[in-house]
Amino acid sequence: MEINNDTLDKLVETITRRVAERLGQAGVLNMPSSCSTSADACSDCGQCVVKKSGTVAKIIDLGAVRLGSKAGVPPGVDSKMAAMIDHTLLKPEATREELAKVCQEAMQYGFATVCVNSSNIPYAAGLLKNSSVKPIAVVGFPLGAASTQAKVFESREAIRNGAEEIDMVINLGALKDKDYQLVYDDILKVVEASRPKKVKVIIETSKLSDEEKVIACTLSKAANAAFVKTSTGFAGGGATVEDIELMRRVVGKDMEVKASGGVKTTEDAKAMIEAGANRIGASASVAIVTGKKAKASGY
Repeated sequence: MEINNDTLDKLVETITRRVAERLGQAGVLNMPSSCSTSADACSDCGQCVVKKSGTVAKIIDLGAVRLGSKAGVPPGVDSKMAAMIDHTLLKPEATREELAKVCQEAMQYGFATVCVNSSNIPYAAGLLKNSSVKPIAVVGFPLGAASTQAKVFESREAIRNGAEEIDMVINLGALKDKDYQLVYDDILKVVEASRPKKVKVIIETSKLSDEEKVIACTLSKAANAAFVKTSTGFAGGGATVEDIELMRRVVGKDMEVKASGGVKTTEDAKAMIEAGANRIGASASVAIVTGKKAKASGY
């Protein structure tokens, strides 16, 4: 039987109403006062799946096998800036509760990624599955002094467990010794092991002279890394506008630059972006996109 558009519209309306009634009877549609079952009144915030875990559980109990949701960016949030942020939790004492909170925030505010230590990738990847937020892992973190073989293994293991990008720390000692072949090979082998995933090279700018920063960026570019990144956030210094400008001049337009370490306010992030950063690494991400004061953090 053919169904014309008018008949189809009425059928959809009827089914939608019946489903809404059934869910209401089951106690699922306990919406906040700002929500409405009316399509005309709905604010289309997209946060039902993200913020109402009880609702999700009841919907699954009723037979749903998959749920979809937008990032659900709250009003007043700079969504363009949010999409440039790696929401970060790298402190060694991070708990699963804290990891879950970071992942929930990333989905709620529309951040690009969640950046965690490689051992936490399986858990984070599971929480972020089917969302637009990518889990990414740091490698050789925070010292960069691990062997190349160890970094290669850690990168492959992180990707196997769900990492979508790798942030590796450069071999600072080799750079200081002017052993540029070792530095280049270290980066290149991680890049090759991680393909097709992107690799960011953390050069730890606070420990380098301007000349060493230029060399580190040049070697990273020669090894086909996707990004150069300022800092781990654990070495007593973070991103500066001057460093971002220098790194951008060295790598040009065909490579990306990540500012990380000490970026805590909207003004900080804007300054880094204006200086040439494509990505911001921060634990104060929510404060950055909302303009609210950041809580104390280890990154």
